[in-house]
Amino acid sequence: MSTVSLVKTKGNAEKDIDKAVREAIDLIGGLKDIVKPGFKVLIKPNLVAPAKERLSGAITRYEICKTIADMVKELGATPIIAESSAAGVDTEKTIVFGEYDKLRDLGYEVVDLKKSKKKDIRMENGVIVKDLNTWEIVDEADVIVSVPVMKIHDQTDVTLGIKNLKGLINDKQKREFHTLGVFDGVVDIIQCLKPQLVVMDGTIGQEGLGPVFGEPVELGVIVASKDIVAGDAVGSAVMGYEDPKEVKITRIAYERGLGEADLDKIEIKGEKLEDVRRRFKRACEVEIEGVPPFTLIDHPTACTGCRTTIISAIMDMKNDNIQWLLEGKTIVIGKLPEEELPKDTKKEDLILMGVCTKHLEKYGTWVKGCPPNNIWVVNAIAGDRMEVGRRYATEEGANN
Repeated sequence: MSTVSLVKTKGNAEKDIDKAVREAIDLIGGLKDIVKPGFKVLIKPNLVAPAKERLSGAITRYEICKTIADMVKELGATPIIAESSAAGVDTEKTIVFGEYDKLRDLGYEVVDLKKSKKKDIRMENGVIVKDLNTWEIVDEADVIVSVPVMKIHDQTDVTLGIKNLKGLINDKQKREFHTLGVFDGVVDIIQCLKPQLVVMDGTIGQEGLGPVFGEPVELGVIVASKDIVAGDAVGSAVMGYEDPKEVKITRIAYERGLGEADLDKIEIKGEKLEDVRRRFKRACEVEIEGVPPFTLIDHPTACTGCRTTIISAIMDMKNDNIQWLLEGKTIVIGKLPEEELPKDTKKEDLILMGVCTKHLEKYGTWVKGCPPNNIWVVNAIAGDRMEVGRRYATEEGANN
C-alpha cells in the first residue's frame, strides 16, 4: 500500500517549515532507503516564472528545498536544486525572484538547467517521447525529488508532483508537448526518470487562473510520498477533487501502472484528509468581465484542457486590452461532427481548438495542440490584425 503524509505547519517562519517538512518525510519512512552516501540527489522545485510576489502560490518556497537539501547532506549525499522555468522565461530571474540566490550564498548548489550541458535520454515505451531532451545533471542524478507547489493549472486542472517534472525537459520539447499531447508527455517523463520522492508545498497554494496569476490560498500543509502518483492523488483530494482520477495526468499515470490513485488503497499518515481539505476554485470557474459576445461550441467530447485554455487565453487578451477581437468569433472544442458546424459562420471567424477539431480545419482557423498554448489561441483569434504577447513568456510559453 502506498503511503502519503499530511502535516500542518505551525507557522510561516523558516523553522516552522523545516519542522513540518522533516515530520512529513519521517512519516513516510525517512530518506535512508532511497538516499545513500555519495548519491547525487536532484531537488526540483516549481519555478515556472516570476509572479506577483514570492509567496503567492506560484512557485515553490525555497525553505522547503533547503530542508530537503539539509536532510540529504545529513545522509552523506550531495543535493542539487535544479530547474528550468517555462519556455521563454529566464530561469535566473525566477531563481532571484524566489530568493533561491540566498541558498547559493549559503553554499547550496542551485542550478539553472537552461545553462547546463544537454543530454538526450533514450526511453522505451513512451507514448509521446522517444528521446527525453534533458541535461547531464538530470541523467546523472541517483535520486529525483519533485517539490511542487500546490496549485490549479489553466490547462491541466492541477500542477503537482508529476506535472512539475516538465521543467526537466528543454524549451523546444516543452513546446512540442503542446503539439503532441501534454498529458501523455508529462507522464512519459516520470516513466523515464522514475522520481523517488515528492514533497508538496501546500503552505500557500494557488487557485483560479494558475499556474502564475491565480489567487493565493493559505493552506499550511506539507504533503509527502515516495509514490508520486499517490502524492498527486492526495494533493488533488486536498484541493477538493472527490476522485483524484478526475485529473487526467493522474489518471493516465495510474493507468500505466506508475503509482496508486485510488484513495482507498493509500494510507494517509498525519492529519486526516477531511481536516485539511479545501476546495480550490478551478480555472474554468473564473469569471471574466467586460468580454464582448462570442460563441463557444463545447462538444461533450471536449476535455478540461481546452475548456480552461480558452478562459486563460481570454484573460491574456484582456490583460493586453485586445479582448474586443473576440467579438463575433465562434470557438469550437471537442470532436464536433462536420454536419453540426454552424452554416453561417465566416471562415475567418471560426476558431477550431486542438487535435479534436483537426478534421474541420478547412472550415476555419485551426489551432494545433493538446491542449494548445494560450498564445496560439490568441494569435488565431487576432489573425493578421496585430502581434500579441504572452503574460509571462518572451516566446511561445509552456507553463509548469
